[in-house]
Amino acid sequence: MRKKALRPAHRRAAAQQAVSAGLCSQRAACRILRVARSTFRYQGRAPTTAEQQLRRRLRELSVEHPRYGYRRSAALLRREGWRVGKRHIQRLRRLEGLRVPPTKRKIIRRGVSTGLPTRATHRGHVWTWDFIADATVRGGALRMLTILDEHTRECHVLQADRALRSPDVLGWLQKAIERHGAPEYLRSDNGSEFIAKIVQRWLRENGIKTIYIEPGSPWQNGFVESFHGRFRDECLNREQLWTLTEARVVIEDYRRKYNHERPHSKLGYESPAGFAARICPSPSPVGLRPPYAGDGQAENKQTTSTKSPD
Repeated sequence: MRKKALRPAHRRAAAQQAVSAGLCSQRAACRILRVARSTFRYQGRAPTTAEQQLRRRLRELSVEHPRYGYRRSAALLRREGWRVGKRHIQRLRRLEGLRVPPTKRKIIRRGVSTGLPTRATHRGHVWTWDFIADATVRGGALRMLTILDEHTRECHVLQADRALRSPDVLGWLQKAIERHGAPEYLRSDNGSEFIAKIVQRWLRENGIKTIYIEPGSPWQNGFVESFHGRFRDECLNREQLWTLTEARVVIEDYRRKYNHERPHSKLGYESPAGFAARICPSPSPVGLRPPYAGDGQAENKQTTSTKSPD
C-alpha cells in the first residue's frame, strides 16, 4: 500500500535533520526528499503585534467555547471586526495546538443473553417485550409495557402507567405467566428495566432464557416493533387520552379487540386468539411450565393411565 506523502513542512524538517546528522549534503537531501532549496533555507519572520493579538484572542475564544472549531471561531472573530478567513484561523489553531476535544462515547450497558437468537416455532416458544411512550392531552407522560407472543402474535400485556420500573415489569410478567404459561425464551432490547439484576435473577431461577438484541438494532425485535406501529396508528393517533384512567380503559379495549377481532395478515387474516385456539386447542398451562414442552408428555401419561393393570 502506498503511504500518504509527507507535508512540505515535514519533508523540510526531515531534510534538515539528515543534513545536521551528516548523512548527506543539503543538495542531496533536498533532491531525495523533493524539497526546494529555497524552502530548506527559508527563515520564518517573527509574528507581528496584530498576529500576536489575534492568537491571544483565539486562545481566549477556545477557552470560552471549547466545542467551537475553526469555522465558528472565524465567524466570531469576523463579528468582532477581525479580517480573517477560516483557513487562516485553521492554520493558527494548529500552530497553537488548539483542537475540539473528541466526544467520549457513552458505554452502553448490555444484558447477557442466556439463549441463542431463536425464531418462534410454537405457542409460548418466544415472547418479546418492550416499551412505547406517549402523553395525555394534558401533557402527562404515558409509558406502556407490551408483552407479545411471537408465534401467535397474541398481546398478553399492554399496560399503561406514568412510569414503569423493574419491579413493575417483573410483576406484569408474572401475571402473564400465571395466565398463559411461561415462555422458553424472552426477547428484549437492553433497556435498564430488562437488564436489571432483579429481573435477570428471577428469569434465571425460573428457567426462562433471555435474548438481548444488539444496541441500536430495533429491527432485531421486529415483532413488537410492528405491533407498536399498528397500535400507534390504530389507537394512540386516533384517541384523545385525557387521564391515565381513561388511557388504561382505551388501551385495554384495543388489546382485547386486537387479540379476538382484528384480522392479522401474517396469520391468514385470523385473529391472534383464533389462530392460537386452532393450533393449540388444549387449555393453556399455567405457572412456570413451558407451554409446549409438556404437551406430548401429558398425552403419554394419560394413555398410560387408561391401560388396565396386569
